[in-house]
Amino acid sequence: MIDKAELCAKIIELYPDIGACGIDVDVAFDNDKNAWVVDLKKDRFELKTHLEEGDADKCMIGEQCVGLGIEIAQLRANIERLKQDTKARY
Repeated sequence: MIDKAELCAKIIELYPDIGACGIDVDVAFDNDKNAWVVDLKKDRFELKTHLEEGDADKCMIGEQCVGLGIEIAQLRANIERLKQDTKARY
């Protein structure tokens, strides 16, 4: 089984801009779903996604985690949209 700390470190290694953007990353294995739950947080935004074991294995050998990359992009877009909406109001 994959180690939680190693998976988290690998995700940050594959997506180094996560840390640069200040997005907190946490992972936990969900036995009921037999998948890793990846929790991304930035300010008051939070997004959780599942990473199937096979996908987690691919991440660990250095392949891109495509689904996770899409989720990270979505979180960034949501944050930027809210910042623009806030600026427009003032």
